[in-house]
Amino acid sequence: MSYVSRILQPGEQRLHTGRIHWVVYLPPLVVCLAGLVLWIVALNREAPGLLTTTSFVLAALCGIGGLIWLAWAWFDTWITEIEITDRRVIYKRGFIFRRTSEMNMDKIESVDVDQSILGRILNYGTITIRGTGESQEPFKTVADPLEFRNRITAR
Repeated sequence: MSYVSRILQPGEQRLHTGRIHWVVYLPPLVVCLAGLVLWIVALNREAPGLLTTTSFVLAALCGIGGLIWLAWAWFDTWITEIEITDRRVIYKRGFIFRRTSEMNMDKIESVDVDQSILGRILNYGTITIRGTGESQEPFKTVADPLEFRNRITAR
């Protein structure tokens, strides 16, 4: 059972489920691809020696490091929950050490969306929810941030 499902109040309804965008997988995939290219280059070298050994070591480091990074990106995506209900916005991150943030809808003053050029092309961005007082809650790499913002401000 998800965290959000456990904490919903009686009568509280889910309006929108946010998610982390798939773009978080690109950097580790690039590192894995670099490891694969280094491995192929090292296999095709005719001169054995230090250079070939170094190429194999670099290829292995890139491959293993990229796979670990990829697994971490998947795990981080899996343990993150972003939910908009009719009463509040809920953000939960973490597995053993959990960080949660909840903001009541009536306490939200504004919702800011920051998107880079790549973010606009691929439809992801950072959403910052500003509440009464000085509270700010940034949600990074959220998929479809304009729809997320619209679900909050449409109330």
